[in-house]
Amino acid sequence: MSYPRVAFDTLGCKLNQAETESMARELAAAGYELVDSVDEADVYILNTCTVTHIADRKSRNLLRQAHRRNGAARLIAIGCYVERSPQELARIEGVDLVLGNEQKARVLDRLRELGFPAASSPGGQSLREYGRGRSFLKIQDGCRNFCSYCIVPLVRSRVESVPAERVIAEVKKRMDGGVKEVVLTGTEIGAYHRSGVSLAGLLKRVLAETGITRLRLSSLQPPEVFAELLELWKDDRLCPQFHLSLQSGSDAVLQRMKRCYQTADYRRAVAAIRKAVPDAAITSDVIAGFPGETEAEFKESYGFCRQTGFARIHVFPYSQRPGTEAAAMPEQVGDRVKRERVRKMLALAGESARDFQQRFLGRTMPVLWEQKSGGVWSGYTANYIRVYTKSDNDLTNQLMPVKLESVYKDGVWGRWSNL
Repeated sequence: MSYPRVAFDTLGCKLNQAETESMARELAAAGYELVDSVDEADVYILNTCTVTHIADRKSRNLLRQAHRRNGAARLIAIGCYVERSPQELARIEGVDLVLGNEQKARVLDRLRELGFPAASSPGGQSLREYGRGRSFLKIQDGCRNFCSYCIVPLVRSRVESVPAERVIAEVKKRMDGGVKEVVLTGTEIGAYHRSGVSLAGLLKRVLAETGITRLRLSSLQPPEVFAELLELWKDDRLCPQFHLSLQSGSDAVLQRMKRCYQTADYRRAVAAIRKAVPDAAITSDVIAGFPGETEAEFKESYGFCRQTGFARIHVFPYSQRPGTEAAAMPEQVGDRVKRERVRKMLALAGESARDFQQRFLGRTMPVLWEQKSGGVWSGYTANYIRVYTKSDNDLTNQLMPVKLESVYKDGVWGRWSNL
């Protein structure tokens, strides 16, 4: 029997990845066949992002490329870009359907309406990359903070937390499928609250009621880091990696951004993490060229990042987003200046990452291997150092001790004693 073939692409955050994974699992269970490429698909689904104008452009380009490569495939655009401007994507040649964030859960119904009914019984197709290794699980959605630069509250305005029982059941289901690491994600997971259960309470229950090998959090805000939460990292199944949003290391810029903290709060959170979890990786996001950012303010931000010693820094040039307060601010920074500031911050990011990686050279640490490319395997330590090695064996989804030997590419080269 031939099952409808579906290909997914995802842009943007870990929450988008979690939602795509959830949809893929639902479709596979219903009898659809998941394929790797639009070239072999009957249906192509793109989960879009609109956090920057570059993300918008990537979404449009991927849809156009999909139509050129396979004109017979039905194209569906879903997600945040659709939520912000459905007409822009609906006008692209070949796009049959656009679904905003509230409608994502109805993908299965809409596929039937397009003439692609599921099999009469589950086909049991492989979930491919969704079936093993690291799995993303949505526990929360929505934000009402309205930082002045951010479009997310406009496209994810409904704030809700997934019941703890459902989270625990989903973790168990993924474990049954061979998953060893679950990443809990959301728009603002530190705000998780459902039926009296906080994020700390949820973590306690997941750790107590499941045997998951690794549990990782996607992102926190500095005010959400407190002693009761950090106590939980005594359980070594919680990965020692904390992604703390920064955006700027200048208090004046943070104020214009309408962030919920200042640099002193951020320093306190970092100090608390490093005291409680000494090997922790602290990663962050930084925006360069926010409206009105002076050279002195950029230097403040650069100096703060250098002093903090991040394990990773994701650097973005400021992008005007329609409908946000910052888009209408005076003194927009020119593209040339933004590019130069991004270049400097990226150089610092590379230096900081190497400094962090070098701290662990010579140590043997567990690595969860994920994929092979060009004869080289890659995977991650619990504190999110990317490790590479060569092996003729299939290391997919294997967790094994590896000696970290030298800095290599964006991570380190490791040696497993039985290679």
